[in-house]
Amino acid sequence: MSTAIHRMVKACRAGTHGPAVARVPSGWVVMGEQQVLPGYCLLLPDPVVPDLNALAGVARSRFLTDLAVVGDALLALTAAIRINYAIFGNVEPALHAHLFPRLPSEPPTSAKLQPFALDWNQAPKFSRELNGEFRQRLAQDLKKRF
Repeated sequence: MSTAIHRMVKACRAGTHGPAVARVPSGWVVMGEQQVLPGYCLLLPDPVVPDLNALAGVARSRFLTDLAVVGDALLALTAAIRINYAIFGNVEPALHAHLFPRLPSEPPTSAKLQPFALDWNQAPKFSRELNGEFRQRLAQDLKKRF
């Protein structure tokens, strides 16, 4: 099966996925292609598996630990109040986890909404010009943590 997750992991391995941030023990950290919240990232497992329950033992623990460590880095770099984590797989049936930094500067009308209720069509697309500096700082921070 080829999903967007499979294609992103393949591009990360080849070094051609622009939003790729870093290789971590369980997979790849990438910035979201739509930055619906500043610093929005995903953790993609490598190898790709259908869902969290397809991982067993150490691999499952490693993915979840890596997810929390990436969240720690995002907290440090964005001064977020918290990180919202989401694992669904309904649209792209392959494991991937979303990490959404929730910032104190969010408008009150959206601050309490779950991220998928936000207007993704108005979100800026990832670009090296807009997100390159943050991407680099995150990569450096993750290198220290792993």
